[in-house]
Amino acid sequence: MPQETEIKLALHPADAGRLLAHPLLQALPRVGQRLHNTYFDTPELALREARMALRERRVGERHWLTVKTTGSTVGGLSQRGEWEVPKPRGKPDFARIVDDPAVAEALQAWAPRLRAVFRTDFVRRAAVVDHAGARIELAFDEGEISAGSGRRARRERLLEVELELLDGPVDALFDLAHTLVLGPEGQTARALRLHPEPRSKAERGYTLFSGQAAQARRAMPLALSPDMDVRQAFQAAGLACVAHLQANEAESRAIAGLPPAAAPLPDPEFVHQMRVALRRLRTGLRLFRGYLPPRWVSHWSAHWNALADVLGTARNWDVFATEWLPERLPESDTRAEAKALRAWVDAQRRAANLAVARALAEPAHALALLAFTRSAFALPVSGKGVKLPRWAVATLRTGHRRLREQARDARRLGPDGRHELRLALKKLRYTQEFLIGLLDPKRAARSTATLADAQTLLGELNDLATAQALLEQVPTAVAPALVATLQSGLHAQLEAGLLALPTMETALERAPLPW
Repeated sequence: MPQETEIKLALHPADAGRLLAHPLLQALPRVGQRLHNTYFDTPELALREARMALRERRVGERHWLTVKTTGSTVGGLSQRGEWEVPKPRGKPDFARIVDDPAVAEALQAWAPRLRAVFRTDFVRRAAVVDHAGARIELAFDEGEISAGSGRRARRERLLEVELELLDGPVDALFDLAHTLVLGPEGQTARALRLHPEPRSKAERGYTLFSGQAAQARRAMPLALSPDMDVRQAFQAAGLACVAHLQANEAESRAIAGLPPAAAPLPDPEFVHQMRVALRRLRTGLRLFRGYLPPRWVSHWSAHWNALADVLGTARNWDVFATEWLPERLPESDTRAEAKALRAWVDAQRRAANLAVARALAEPAHALALLAFTRSAFALPVSGKGVKLPRWAVATLRTGHRRLREQARDARRLGPDGRHELRLALKKLRYTQEFLIGLLDPKRAARSTATLADAQTLLGELNDLATAQALLEQVPTAVAPALVATLQSGLHAQLEAGLLALPTMETALERAPLPW
């Protein structure tokens, strides 16, 4: 099966001039080719459901037909199946175009019902460059994605760089991407806002076609194989976490640079999922650290911790402003104190979300994504003699024993201790989710469900403790009587919630082990 290997980078419009001044882009022709692309699917979007794309491309008088299947995308690097042929006269015979029988059979069955769903029209300036021992097609695309027509037409700007590996090592793609992000001066301080883009043009087109707001993405299930070595297991887990992070970045990054008061805040679930992605990634670094270079683990743990702190602050204000406060102070409460408190809380939430947007929009974040992914692919082989299933059971046995010891002290731990117990629960749950492919599925599912229930209870108590801490930040001039009333109610809720801890402790003591 022919495979396309590429890195896609989304460019901030304000940096287009500096990118085009980059020495590596001087090989591009001054005048590009205009590419008109139409994507097809059935009325019920069967191709999208099957994670395929069917495209007809017109370049001048030439027409091409392309079939793509979804492979893996992480750190901007995409590897997927691709078949491209001159468009045949009449109806296409997919069995002659695609050498994957299952894909060809499905396309042949859908063919009578195919219709145009969206378009991409852009000017491409492309050249083949030799870089770091590889031949790479470097393309600069500028245009738009469109769906619908007339008054119902929806459009989205397209401005990106594609680096497609024609021959040579994949590492050369990362090296070229890194060099481009550094900008024409080659300095980190002058780097471009050129970010790894995990979404294909087809994915963006389908979102536009649906007319619905983008949805936050949850972590995809991870299936480790028993015959993997430990390094391969970490690569699969760690890179899946980076893909999860990237899948939720775009909505937050889009508001960077907008006036704070006018910036439309994204759905809180995007920040939540990015935070989950980083917690899973940090769990993976701890889980596999005995088989990874110590300095590498230390460097990346510190880096992702710093971003997690920014996300954590935004998540706290999101929960407080959109869940906790509205339950106790509905919009129908029009008292001056209520309005003043809501306005102050909204300002804190807005500032925290804009801090996330700035962190994600910084070129330093793009460089970090590329560097982490590149170095993860290049990790030395380690733990070759380790039997992964046996190691998984030993690791989880230790984790469950420690968790039980911690849970026995849950009632007297206090807010900080309960928070640490909640984090320990999350780490163990994420560890089980990483290793679930090596365990008995039914036992692992029951065990994970018990951990999730305990995590939910502790999460609710943590939300109350966090709300208490955030209320303490409210200036004394803002709604003092109302804040005092809310704090009093919080104390009572915390006391009531603590009564459930013995039941949780018993459940954890009796939790089925996942092996």
